[in-house]
Amino acid sequence: MVGQRFVQLLDGHPWFEVASIAASAGSAGKTYEEAVNGRWKLDTPIPDAVKQIVVQDASKVEEVAGGVDFIFCAVDMKKDEIKALEEAYAKTGTPVISNNSAHRWTPDIPMVIPEINPGHVAVIESQRKRLGTKAGFIAVKPNCSIQSYVPALNALLDFKPTQVVASTYQAISGAGKNFTDWPDMLDNVIPYIGGEEEKSEQEPLRIWGSVEGGQIVKASSPLITTQCIRVPVTDGHLATVFASFEKKPSKDEILARWLNFKGRPQQLELPSAPKQFITYFEEENRPQTKLDRDIERGMGVSVGRLREDSLYDFKFVGLSHNTLRGAAGGAVLIAELLKAEGYIQPK
Repeated sequence: MVGQRFVQLLDGHPWFEVASIAASAGSAGKTYEEAVNGRWKLDTPIPDAVKQIVVQDASKVEEVAGGVDFIFCAVDMKKDEIKALEEAYAKTGTPVISNNSAHRWTPDIPMVIPEINPGHVAVIESQRKRLGTKAGFIAVKPNCSIQSYVPALNALLDFKPTQVVASTYQAISGAGKNFTDWPDMLDNVIPYIGGEEEKSEQEPLRIWGSVEGGQIVKASSPLITTQCIRVPVTDGHLATVFASFEKKPSKDEILARWLNFKGRPQQLELPSAPKQFITYFEEENRPQTKLDRDIERGMGVSVGRLREDSLYDFKFVGLSHNTLRGAAGGAVLIAELLKAEGYIQPK
């Protein structure tokens, strides 16, 4: 599903053009239209520009890399296999923008939310030395679930959050499925998503970490605990968040930080960047997944129901689109940032 989102988002992109599509040996040799026949999951049709592209074998690294300037990677493989594949492409001098989790904790590989930690791309120079390449590298996108609450907390870092409790209510597209694929999700909630809570608690600390000695060192605070729940929704991850701060802000101070928050993508006016990164809803019943997941073309983050709490300082609700901001769209935005900053160049 993420691969299909890449194809959708890159159709007509002002900077990038799909030159090649690679997959497993079982799909190699077919046109893309043939390869996804009966498995296209998106509401929009397959873009005409890619229908007749003949799918290549992703394991033939030199052959695939020779026809492209950089690569988006979203594969279903074991972590060690993903690491080896991505490093093999990077060593050909081909940048890899990864949607996979395999390299999220590799010390010299940046895991980036472009509005929050664009400075982490500086570790690419150390990574290139390790891999023995002048142009290739790997950059990764974080877990989709954290996009629903980390941006809102990031805007408040000056107030030094100390404790955070977040429960995420995650769409079935996060598992690469729709209701046709997964009828058991109709009229159902599953209170467990394998590995998701560990990612949701630890990845924000790496996002908020620092570059030291050519590596990313994760932050030591705030303390985050999460529960991650699968709900019968097509797209959109919603989070309920409780937070305490070392320097407790006022409600007006929080709202002002959210309204005025801008990052490097907004400064650079990158093609996929939302103009308003964080949108706050005054209505008591917003944001709603169905109504608000597509805000700013699915690249914005929505927040609502900010109020003081009896146990923590404040509580609020956050929402993000998991396959746009949280997956393929977030990776495209990373690629735009890296191009704008000179890390991705035509070969």
